[in-house]
Amino acid sequence: MFFPRSFLAFIRPHMGQTAGRIDGDRGFTLLELLVVLGIIVLIATIAAPQVLRYLGGARSETAKAQISALYTALELYALDSGNFPPDDVGLKALVTAPAGNSRWRGPYIKRASGLTDPWGQPYRYRKVGRGGQPDVYSLGRDNAPGGTGEDQDVTN
Repeated sequence: MFFPRSFLAFIRPHMGQTAGRIDGDRGFTLLELLVVLGIIVLIATIAAPQVLRYLGGARSETAKAQISALYTALELYALDSGNFPPDDVGLKALVTAPAGNSRWRGPYIKRASGLTDPWGQPYRYRKVGRGGQPDVYSLGRDNAPGGTGEDQDVTN
């Protein structure tokens, strides 16, 4: 079939822009989007509990590492001061000098935020704990004695 050049020059730039999309589909249907969304929800439902379990374990492991560092700082404090800090002063003695302690050579930890456990509660301290040594501990996520999993107490 023969068409004049002017007609072909006019029609070629407009080909593929018709309502039927001759040059192929460039979008997704609602059904395709819903199927993909359903698959994502299914994967998230399966994976979310596993991720939360790892997160809880990571917080407990972080608390163990921080407690170990705090206990080491307490030992340095005791070497300088001759004794562990009293219960009423507690772990704050690692950051600021207690009144009347002229032998304090701290701070023994860099920031006061290091005195807070991964769940946002302050670490607890007892001068005379198990075996006559000080205890540094966290009550876990529930902030209550005992518990299991992430609610379990973490101590030195």
